Amino acid sequence: MRWIWIDSFVEFTAGERASAVKNITRSEDHLHDHFPGFPVMPATLIIEGMAQTAGILVGEARSFRENVILAKIRRASFDDFAVPGDQLRYDAVIETIDEQAAVTTGVVSKNGAPMGKVDLIFSHVNQANKPPELPDHNFVFTDQFMDLLATFRNNNMSGTPSDE
Repeated sequence: MRWIWIDSFVEFTAGERASAVKNITRSEDHLHDHFPGFPVMPATLIIEGMAQTAGILVGEARSFRENVILAKIRRASFDDFAVPGDQLRYDAVIETIDEQAAVTTGVVSKNGAPMGKVDLIFSHVNQANKPPELPDHNFVFTDQFMDLLATFRNNNMSGTPSDE
């Protein structure tokens, strides 16, 4: 199973805000076991989609110099379910950022209508303060995550319209 819960960025303003989308399809493995007969995107994976959107935003704001680790979910509330055929949009905004941490606020929309809020706190883990059991390389920002941002930037530089 893949562990990337966003399909593409549709907006990205460095150091400020980012928006990404996730198209939910019946072919996703997790939907077959979660509420059999009523396939629903688990709330934990919606939160992870926001964490990935906001985490890349925070990482980019600090030039990807360190790992950005989800430290705390300040708030996660949802007013609706997301099912196959729906499109989720994650709108993340940096509230504060400093040498140790970042705080983001976020709105999750389903098919264009708000359905929830996810506010997160991230910790910055660099080589000087990393626990010894963590790898020496940047294990958060893998090629798969970096490709999402590169694809967005390439499409916008080539004149391809985005969904801003």
